[in-house]
Amino acid sequence: MNPDLDLALERVIRAPRATVWNAWTDPARLEQWWIPAPLTCRVDRLDPRPGGAFVTRMSEGGTEFVPHLDACFLAVDELERIVFTNAITSDWRPAGPAPVAMTAMITFADHPDGTDYRVLVRHGDPESRAHHDKLGFADGWGTVTAQLAALAESAAR
Repeated sequence: MNPDLDLALERVIRAPRATVWNAWTDPARLEQWWIPAPLTCRVDRLDPRPGGAFVTRMSEGGTEFVPHLDACFLAVDELERIVFTNAITSDWRPAGPAPVAMTAMITFADHPDGTDYRVLVRHGDPESRAHHDKLGFADGWGTVTAQLAALAESAAR
């Protein structure tokens, strides 16, 4: 991790790694946690493989959905790692995403209490990292990670 360019989050999720992985790779499960509540998520395209599409929409009231993320998976190592970027669209076109271009690496590892879940978000320059941090990286990614944990932990019971 480069502290000038990267933001990170770590959490132990009290559920098996396969359960947490499935919450990332099953569109119906991803919709339940990917966007901070009370916003609603809709997955338009989820093709978890290198070069595959990752496209979501969001809604404040559950009726009108607006674009949220149009990204491309760069690496998908089953039960171990997911890497995606919004700097390339789902159609492999260069993007200038708002609010900031990033590459996110999600890793999953066994932990005595369940899954060691780590998020590393990389930025192209210190200004982009600082902007993402100021916009609430910790709160936003922290909230959705808590929602992911709640979903996975309830499924593991």
